[in-house]
Amino acid sequence: MGWHHGAHHAHGPHGTRYVSVIRGDYRVSADHHDVFTTVLGSCLATCLHDPERHIGGMNHFNLPGVWARTSCDEVNRYGVHLMELLINALLQRGARRERLEAKLLGGATIVRGLSDIGRANALFARQYLENEGIRVVGARLGGDRGMRIEYRPTTGGVRHLFLDKPPEADAPAVTPARFGPVGEVELF
Repeated sequence: MGWHHGAHHAHGPHGTRYVSVIRGDYRVSADHHDVFTTVLGSCLATCLHDPERHIGGMNHFNLPGVWARTSCDEVNRYGVHLMELLINALLQRGARRERLEAKLLGGATIVRGLSDIGRANALFARQYLENEGIRVVGARLGGDRGMRIEYRPTTGGVRHLFLDKPPEADAPAVTPARFGPVGEVELF
């Protein structure tokens, strides 16, 4: 599949290709070698998977803190825009809306005292998917720690590792996640 701008690749064992999904972006793949990676704080990642077509995709968004003063160049951060792009890309590749399964990750409250954008992101994503008739089959939302995730789009499998330090706001996950002992990882 041809990757669009900004894709960061790293290769792992057995031909695994790690592809970073940075904030304001999305990826779709039906290649079993692909693993999408990202680091989340208050941002949210939506992972969608069609189990019959073995295709999936992931987006990474953060709703603007002040809706009224959001400029046009920030539109990619809007969850609606990235949800539509992700769903449409999957449908164009043969996925069916009624088969899509969603997993939601992120939405943490990293800095106390600021508006709870993480919670707003999580509420938005759940409401959007419900309105679209897409089932949420798994979620790791909220809390006060960021996480690094790996998502296999062809199987829908996700694993995550909670981070001890808050992620930097715009740090792309360009290197494959290095997960510790099994006790630190949940696969769902």
